Amino acid sequence: MKVGIVGSGAVGSLFAAHLGQLDDVETWIYDVSQAHVDAINANGLRLTGVGEIHTHPVATTDPTALPQLDFGIVATKGMHTRGAMEATGAAFAGGAVCSVQNGIGNEEIIAEFVPAVIRGTTFPAGKLIEPGVVQWDTAGSTWIGPFEPKPATMEQVEALAEALTRSGMETLGLEDARGAQWTKLIFNAASNALCSLTQLPHGRAAQNEQVRWVMDGVIAEGKAVATALGIEMEKDPAIFLEESIVPALDHKPSMLQDVLAGRLTEVDQLNGGIVRFGEETGIDTPLNRAAWSLVKGLEASWKL
Repeated sequence: MKVGIVGSGAVGSLFAAHLGQLDDVETWIYDVSQAHVDAINANGLRLTGVGEIHTHPVATTDPTALPQLDFGIVATKGMHTRGAMEATGAAFAGGAVCSVQNGIGNEEIIAEFVPAVIRGTTFPAGKLIEPGVVQWDTAGSTWIGPFEPKPATMEQVEALAEALTRSGMETLGLEDARGAQWTKLIFNAASNALCSLTQLPHGRAAQNEQVRWVMDGVIAEGKAVATALGIEMEKDPAIFLEESIVPALDHKPSMLQDVLAGRLTEVDQLNGGIVRFGEETGIDTPLNRAAWSLVKGLEASWKL
């Protein structure tokens, strides 16, 4: 099996490093960071934190260097999905591509470039410490399933899930992965946006009374939209939030990391996505709209 990881930030690196442990999987990485790619090719890819893993996937900044791949795992930020797929889509002409990105709307873009798409959701998280080295902050499961408008087969879904689970990334193959995707979407909409606006780490924000009521409201709106769409969530995001406080007490979500670095965020795919589906289903989402608007305003301030 040949697998290509598209985007090797923290999440992409977690998948690449794990798959790199398997003798029967040839793991490739495509990333635009020359320094990260050079470090991986010279010294391997190292995870530290929750677990210690050191493997040697092949990395490149040149999409034409990719062979024909059986599977793709897209782990870029949502705003980079189109550019990444324009560059790498040809490598997956005979394969299936799985998104493990935050939010909603990424699979629709991927489907423009490849024949078979897998909807995916993953909870492990971390941060890039230096080129070739990623701090693995939190563990967790991954859920994948056919993306209905342009689906991979269940045989493809199960083959990828089996390889990932064998590598140490517990992955469940589902006929319908929308419930898992919306569980994380709503959880992230509450955590990422509010942590970004307050600059509090995840658990500290959820413990703060003035912040928590907003988080709870964002979750309630998201759940109402999911119900209107006929989606049965994998787990109540409110329970997920409560259970995550201690293990992620000082974890800085990816959006907060972006804000602190002055980078564009994925708020369009998170709170913005809930707002868009709320409009389609007639569900009012004022707290999600406010969070979305305020983060966009924060991004605009960096241009002044």
